[in-house]
Amino acid sequence: MMKIAHSILDLVPIVEGSTASIAFRNALSLAQHVEKLDFTRYWVAEHHNMPGIASAATSVLIGHIAGGTKSIRVGAGGIMLPNHSPLVVAEHFGTLETLYPNRIDLGLGRAPGTDGATSRALRRSLTSNDQFPQDVLELQQYFKAGNPSSTAIRAVPGEGTEVPLWILGSSLYGAQLAAHMGLPFAFASHFAPDALGQAAQIYRENFQPSAQLQQPYFMFVVNVFAADTDQEAALLASSHQQVFASIIKGENTIKLPAPVRDIKAVLGRATLASVKRTLGCVASGGEEKVYGELSELIDTYQPNEIMITSPIYDHEARLRSCSIVADVFNKINQ
Repeated sequence: MMKIAHSILDLVPIVEGSTASIAFRNALSLAQHVEKLDFTRYWVAEHHNMPGIASAATSVLIGHIAGGTKSIRVGAGGIMLPNHSPLVVAEHFGTLETLYPNRIDLGLGRAPGTDGATSRALRRSLTSNDQFPQDVLELQQYFKAGNPSSTAIRAVPGEGTEVPLWILGSSLYGAQLAAHMGLPFAFASHFAPDALGQAAQIYRENFQPSAQLQQPYFMFVVNVFAADTDQEAALLASSHQQVFASIIKGENTIKLPAPVRDIKAVLGRATLASVKRTLGCVASGGEEKVYGELSELIDTYQPNEIMITSPIYDHEARLRSCSIVADVFNKINQ
């Protein structure tokens, strides 16, 4: 069996009663912890106007994490390309790659990562999604050695760094584009589980080799809450369930709340059912249960890599969850 790499997506949560400063400190602590556990990569994601997520200035935060670690790959999962000019992205990530050679990943998303009003505040056209494939090509051009573009515009630093690009997606569009461009593909099944199987199939069946990648490379994201007991894991997961209940109601206004023991009483049966459908790609429980659930997902979808996301209120419990996950992957890969 092929060895399955394991990585982490950190939304850098700001928990109730805490601050962004503490979230940044915890992010570095988490990155250092999973580096020791031989996780492959640590990614943060661009979100805006969300009081519970501290990763808005994504490239700045990547520099902070890379500077505090030694070997783990650090990157964006992702940069929301409609919000930025490709030249600025190339300069930012060219700088990061120059500072931390062979450790930087650049995942690219097509969504704005926020609401419409905030998109306008970011000074980018709301129709710029239509330019996403062209923007990806422009980025690749800036990263090439010698930049054979007919224009005089060059990314300095950036040119010649060949920063590896990933296409991110929560729909079939991303799978099709990643396959067409010959790029690795990461699917956001942690909040869009329904299309996971079809996206994986479309990506593999239509993949065209490129200078960056000769064979398809597929990763998907799983919500993971691991603890010493199944009951404790269910308690840890309740914080994230409360956040998504707020999102479903159209309220992106809360920080990561403290866990609750009776989540059904807090959210109500109908809301909880909707949350569980949205967060349906999940492994939650003690080590044995998480092993079984992750093994089943791997057997079903045959990824090259699993990326976990674990928004847990208590930082020490989050570190413990990642330690259990590392043990699970050691067993899976034996």
